[in-house]
Amino acid sequence: MTTLIQFTIAAALILSIIVPFGYFFLGEKNKKRYKKSLGVNCFFFFGTLLVASIVTIGGTASVSAATDTASAGLATGLGYIGAALVTGLSGIGSGIAVASSASAALGAISEDGSLFGKSMIFVAMAEGIALYGLIISFMILGKLG
Repeated sequence: MTTLIQFTIAAALILSIIVPFGYFFLGEKNKKRYKKSLGVNCFFFFGTLLVASIVTIGGTASVSAATDTASAGLATGLGYIGAALVTGLSGIGSGIAVASSASAALGAISEDGSLFGKSMIFVAMAEGIALYGLIISFMILGKLG
């Protein structure tokens, strides 16, 4: 990626923040105008990030077509992204599952102490989601190395 493209992207990101909030601060300050400027800010900022990502990946793809080693680098990078996504999403899913199952288990145990074993099985099953994700990410990282 050339220096000109990098400066253009940086300027677009900065302007996507300054212009909408400048519009808000220069005019009448009310809730409707704030929401509108925040929406425009998010639209342009994340739109600029999306375009920058496409330009960056497009430049990498054209360079990787010229050499075989660069395509192996792209595959390795995508493998690392996949391993990170597996670990992160399984952790989030496990957290959501444990939050609901553990609170229900605590409520059941407080009413009847003999339900401890049964309720801990459900909490452990929810924890297993994170462990499975971690195992899969280790398998992905094993294939990359």
